[in-house]
Amino acid sequence: MGLSRARPGRFPSSYSFILLAGAGLLAALLPPAQAQTARKPSPYENQQQLRIEGAPGAAPEARRAAPPSAGQIGSQAEFTRLARVYNPGTPLEIPHVLFVIDRERANRLYFIDTPRYALHENFVRQGGLMPGMDKATLIAQYKDPKRRFLFGTLSWQRDLPGYTYEFWEGDRLTPELLALADATLRPAFYETLRFKTNSTRQEATARQAGLAFVTQEALLREQSFLPLNTGRAQGRLRIVASIDDATDLSPADIVVLDEVPVALPPVAGLVTQRPSTLLSHVNLLAKGWRIPNAYVRDAVAALREHDGKWVELTVAGNGYRVTPIDPPAVPERPQAARSLPKPDLTVRALKPLDALAARDSRYCGVKAANLGTLKKTLPPLAGVPDGFCIPYAQFADFMARLDIPGRIAALEQRADFAGDANVRRAELAALRHDIEQARPGAEQVRAWRERWQTRLKGRGVFVRSSSNSEDLPGFSGAGLYTTVPNVTQADALARAVLAVWASVYNFEAYEARRAAGIGHDAVAMAVLVQLAAPSESSGVMITRDPFDASRRFVTYISAKRGLGIKVVEGKRQAEQVMYSSWSKAVQVLSRSAEDTQLVPDAAGGVREVPVSGSRQVLDDARVARLAAVGRRVKQALGGSADQDIEWAAVGDDILILQARPYVDGSR
Repeated sequence: MGLSRARPGRFPSSYSFILLAGAGLLAALLPPAQAQTARKPSPYENQQQLRIEGAPGAAPEARRAAPPSAGQIGSQAEFTRLARVYNPGTPLEIPHVLFVIDRERANRLYFIDTPRYALHENFVRQGGLMPGMDKATLIAQYKDPKRRFLFGTLSWQRDLPGYTYEFWEGDRLTPELLALADATLRPAFYETLRFKTNSTRQEATARQAGLAFVTQEALLREQSFLPLNTGRAQGRLRIVASIDDATDLSPADIVVLDEVPVALPPVAGLVTQRPSTLLSHVNLLAKGWRIPNAYVRDAVAALREHDGKWVELTVAGNGYRVTPIDPPAVPERPQAARSLPKPDLTVRALKPLDALAARDSRYCGVKAANLGTLKKTLPPLAGVPDGFCIPYAQFADFMARLDIPGRIAALEQRADFAGDANVRRAELAALRHDIEQARPGAEQVRAWRERWQTRLKGRGVFVRSSSNSEDLPGFSGAGLYTTVPNVTQADALARAVLAVWASVYNFEAYEARRAAGIGHDAVAMAVLVQLAAPSESSGVMITRDPFDASRRFVTYISAKRGLGIKVVEGKRQAEQVMYSSWSKAVQVLSRSAEDTQLVPDAAGGVREVPVSGSRQVLDDARVARLAAVGRRVKQALGGSADQDIEWAAVGDDILILQARPYVDGSR
């Protein structure tokens, strides 16, 4: 019989995304749902978190009277009757129908009444195809090339637009099984179908089968919304062309930007209209500040009517909302005071990295102490570049000699300093200048130089912060303090140490501590002098799925070629992948958008060179190794807190450059 066809690229109005800008509703926002990255959620993992239309239990009498499955779908209406919808009415809605192909019954196809049967196995058992299917037999339907059943899902992808069919990310499909599925599905469905891959393995299988396919990465590129941190905030919405031109941003501002900036003072909320790397310093700071943060395509145009006005911004896992509000009658009360770990100023001697353990954070900071711990525990799986720590006491002595604490105390007594961000910016710049131009003691400089030349052989080093106000649970301090890359000259070493010390008074660092209620007189800065890693690729990883806290068997990894500075800046999208230790699947969310990479310059510092060859940064084997290293780092640092880890790859070696607790500021 002939199959009726809808117009390509259209879907029923019941699945349309509702946009009511005039009423202040910019995205339909429903009860909590997990953020998606072009990945259909699994009821095995997400049943409690999903917002579902057509869920089991809805209109049970009508469902029982209807056929449990269909052998073909001949129209849009027939698809709708069988479909379950995740996150309906949002940018992330996924209407989908489960299907089963029974190879023992001449490849008979069943399009399942999906609201009635949450899982393929329910249909197979309750429908009498295999009533006694045990766990081992069920697993075989995903692993065994001679399996009886093929379990898949057919979905409407609103961002293509079009229909796709897909299989679980861990399904070990063979080219023959995939070709069979394709040949069975196409004649039984009323519209054009495309195979959607859910892992790099499935991409390779599709190529071997000679089938065209659409990837998660391609779908994600078309996605118009991505929640980077969920939450709700009130503030004055400001559309800003460049952070450099907006020197008066305050914690009362909700900022709309073209792209994620390299640095940002505390604000109430953040919306950007270009995709960015989830683990850029600014995105991590937003999590620490617990502010709503989202990517929204064409955000500037969508939010233009609210520019300069007070609004409430809500970012949820499945959408965002901007609602006009009246300005507050009274200013918000300042953040309650927050204490920092008390620095031990009795230790003045330089400390080699491999002599440090967790307890030594009291005089060398968490960053250096964690790396010292990992340097002893990670080999041979991974390594940590050697280095040494200049402890808090040397910083405190130097600042006391310049009377910096007294100058800060005097500034904080001034009404213009307290009330005007531009005044603070100018005064802090003057303070940093005086610190950087001062001369440390000759004996002190000689000790730094001798340790660099003897222990590190005078090779290039990164001079890095390791303060008591970063890498803490609930306050990462990501990107607030200065790192001086690839110092190669003896006279440059002392200047680099002073630059790191002075960065305690970076404007963004001062403002972040001020907003968090951290007293500036409590801050101490140790310095980590560490061998530069001439990395071929580098990046950041989290030891869980950042979009779904329940998926703790997943490691999220971002990567770019060259040194990792561009990854944490986040100005252009990194390669982003997720690895599941459960399914052993590698899922690609994006490939790197960088045209250039940073490499060490022999004369010191870094230089930019063009990227040549493939956009792919990591192969599957390197992804799996990194995930294993991430799990080992988490275990070595206590095992309870998920870790935010900076890494580099040099040849076959994986090096760890930083590990700190992952701050999930979602609300």
